[in-house]
Amino acid sequence: RLSERRDVGAAKGEGDTTMAANKKLLILPGDGIGVEVMGEVRRVIDWMGKKRRLSFDIAEDKVGGAAIDAHGTPLTDEAMAKAQGVDAVLFGAVGGPKWDSLPFAQKPERGLLRLRKEMELFANLRPAIVFDALVDASTLKPEVVKGLDIMILRELTGGVYFGTPRGIETLPDGQRRGINTQVYTTNEIRRVAAVAFELARKRKNRVCSAEKANVMESGVLWREEVTRLHQESYQDVELTHMYADNCAMQLLRNPRQFDVIVTDNLFGDILSDEAAMLTGSLGMLPSASLGAADSSGRRKALYEPVHGSAPDIAGQGLANPVAALMSFAMALRYSFDLAEDADLVEEAVRKTLDKGIRTGDIAGPGTVEKVGTKGMGDAVLGQLTALAG
Repeated sequence: RLSERRDVGAAKGEGDTTMAANKKLLILPGDGIGVEVMGEVRRVIDWMGKKRRLSFDIAEDKVGGAAIDAHGTPLTDEAMAKAQGVDAVLFGAVGGPKWDSLPFAQKPERGLLRLRKEMELFANLRPAIVFDALVDASTLKPEVVKGLDIMILRELTGGVYFGTPRGIETLPDGQRRGINTQVYTTNEIRRVAAVAFELARKRKNRVCSAEKANVMESGVLWREEVTRLHQESYQDVELTHMYADNCAMQLLRNPRQFDVIVTDNLFGDILSDEAAMLTGSLGMLPSASLGAADSSGRRKALYEPVHGSAPDIAGQGLANPVAALMSFAMALRYSFDLAEDADLVEEAVRKTLDKGIRTGDIAGPGTVEKVGTKGMGDAVLGQLTALAG
């Protein structure tokens, strides 16, 4: 099934490994295990250059706590400018207890939020795939999750995380009140819904739109605008609506009923983490954040593993690099239209898992060899070489 997925972005020249122009990548390893897993991505990129004649112009910079330590800010203007000028950004992870006491506006996570906002990355794609070899890693029964392959599409630049007014105020009676505003416009809803419908057309042709139209006016608008766009341009795609709390329940009850789920920023944050754990480990899951296509069809894009910086294991060589490697595969697919090469990386990961090679987070039934970060990278590179002949 992995080799059959094209999702969005399949275009002329798919699989062409002799493109004249070098592809521009910015790598932002960040903090904690972000540095370690990005090291394995660099090894796969190097392999691609030698074996697949894929040339990348690679720049690297700091983000998050690493940028705070070096420059006093979670993302410098110079790094932001680099991100705006490349074809894709590969992002590791940010944060850690070292920076927990900083004011909210200066925390490491603000670097990632700035990238998303200024690059206008409004569509966050988070696949949840259960590999056959890891069915037993899920906390759900195998018959519930076997063969699971769903895509959660989260709107990323609007909603309650960015709405104003926001803040904490002191009331006349001395109580404190926290304020956040949930707000969406017609265009913000329609553009992410359009991506969902386009994704579905290349998958199982089903979209479920999740909101809280029963209690939130923003949810009413969301449902109305998704329905209107569907009627105008995508009637060939099956569209259903579901309240977000019911969607959370259904993801545990019968996750395979879904194909593409499209939802807002807050609900998408929650639902995608829930879906991630259906697969058994956050260390397995990639993501892509895409902007609008320009006149040439190019989209600004950022790719990152779903897991965080995992300070408890950082620096020990224990982190699972699969999510970062799969994020690079998504970059090959969505930013460079190299579906054949993306398939190759995904298949190498699948075959590695089939052989029972596991990092600690996914060790369990079926484990033949328990490895660390570099060991998993070695295994995937070995499978890449075998697959490439």
